[in-house]
Amino acid sequence: MTGPIVSGLDPRFERTLYAHVGKEGSWTLDYYLRHGGYETAKRVLKEKTPDEVIEEVKRSGLRGRGGAGFPTGLKWSFMPKDDGKQHYLICNADESEPGSFKDRYILEDVPHLLIEGMILAGYAIRATVGYIYVRGEYRRAADRLEQAIKEARARGYLGKNLFGTDFSFDLHVHRGAGAYICGEETALMNSLEGLRANPRLKPPFPAQAGLWGKPTTINNVETLASVVPILERGADWFAQMGTEQSKGMKLYQVSGPVRRPGVYELPMGTTFRELIYEWAGGPLEPIQALIPGGSSTPPLPFTDEVLDTPMSYEHLQAKGSMLGTGGVILIPERVSIVDAMWNLTRFYAHESCGKCTPCREGVAGFMVNLFAKLGRGEGEEKDVENLEALLPLIEGRSFCPLADAAVWPVKGSLRHFKDQYLALAQTKRPVPRPSLWR
Repeated sequence: MTGPIVSGLDPRFERTLYAHVGKEGSWTLDYYLRHGGYETAKRVLKEKTPDEVIEEVKRSGLRGRGGAGFPTGLKWSFMPKDDGKQHYLICNADESEPGSFKDRYILEDVPHLLIEGMILAGYAIRATVGYIYVRGEYRRAADRLEQAIKEARARGYLGKNLFGTDFSFDLHVHRGAGAYICGEETALMNSLEGLRANPRLKPPFPAQAGLWGKPTTINNVETLASVVPILERGADWFAQMGTEQSKGMKLYQVSGPVRRPGVYELPMGTTFRELIYEWAGGPLEPIQALIPGGSSTPPLPFTDEVLDTPMSYEHLQAKGSMLGTGGVILIPERVSIVDAMWNLTRFYAHESCGKCTPCREGVAGFMVNLFAKLGRGEGEEKDVENLEALLPLIEGRSFCPLADAAVWPVKGSLRHFKDQYLALAQTKRPVPRPSLWR
């Protein structure tokens, strides 16, 4: 599914994270070393202090690529210094957001890039142990990660006194069991500890009391992998790409009825039109809407104004949506928006841990029932009004962002496509796929 991008094809940029994706043997240590692997970690550990590494990442403008977009260097700076405690680094590789599949190819094809990024991040936050929490369905990714860690350990790239320095760092892979809730950082930590994957109350935040009560930083796969080229080429190189508030390169994904679905490594601020038409080859059929950043982000109408919008944190926020993971999903005209939103609502209802009332009763109860009523052709206009009134009673009131993730796409669909909801209520006709409306 990876999109075909040729390094150097566009003079504005070149691939870094995906430069070797799809190449034979790219997941092996020998291949990685032949292409300069671990040289950046070797140099940085000898020449820079942990604080200097954090400042370099801050200057680069790198923001978390897992969806929230929090500044990475600032997040690292929250970790305590010289507290005498064990520090942990966790890589969130639980890529379960529908429409998102960018991290998978880093894990499968260039696992040593992630390992080197984690060595650098671990050094910056003074962590000596790291965990990679891999989505349960990513079996090949987990297998290759474990093999890569074994190779790195055998050659001295993991373990005690790395590259002749006083810094020690080791890594472990933990396979999840396919639960979407484990993408939430505190639920992930509970799962790592062998507990039920329920989210924790914050504060305390992970940097103060995380895994086993110790200071912990959690970053996404793409975020950690991006640290290597930033420290190799410098913060200025990274910051010159992108927009004012969204720096560097980004792994954009596009799925749905498009000629070349896949992952495209492009500068932040690339427009939807460039991604969909120039890189992905254009739609295969008429499109009515797009979801810009994975299933939890509000959909937008497929208009010229939206197509010419830069895919950045600030520009999509101004449009009433979010960049999220950068997973663009095209929704064709032949599909009912109500049907598409009901499909997402069923997903979030199924993945809810059931810990808090707004999610358990609001999403898995009321939202599901209202959509089912509309979809069976039994809905009334009052049901559409009730759905609109329900959303603010859920949004921002749950224990973790899962309920918000269920609300945001529905909220966006009502904003732009309310006529389709009302049409279902007025005509009393079921949607074309009645098997879904049980």
